[in-house]
Amino acid sequence: MQSGNKIFDDMSKLMTSAMGVAQGAKTEAETAMKGFVDRWLADRDFVTRDEFDAVRAMAQKAREENAELAARLAALETK
Repeated sequence: MQSGNKIFDDMSKLMTSAMGVAQGAKTEAETAMKGFVDRWLADRDFVTRDEFDAVRAMAQKAREENAELAARLAALETK
């Protein structure tokens, strides 16, 4: 009976080691994929959400200023 327990102990140690290796491989694969995606996005010159929002706010302000100037110009033309 003692040899049966030894086999199960060895199998348990082997499975535990395999799970550790699998976890390490998973972490390494995730890191590699994140690096790949980051490089791919950087190569395409995509803008960040913050940059997009800043430009959108600038465009909105420019439209408002244009509307004000158009109203002032129209008021000057009627005088």
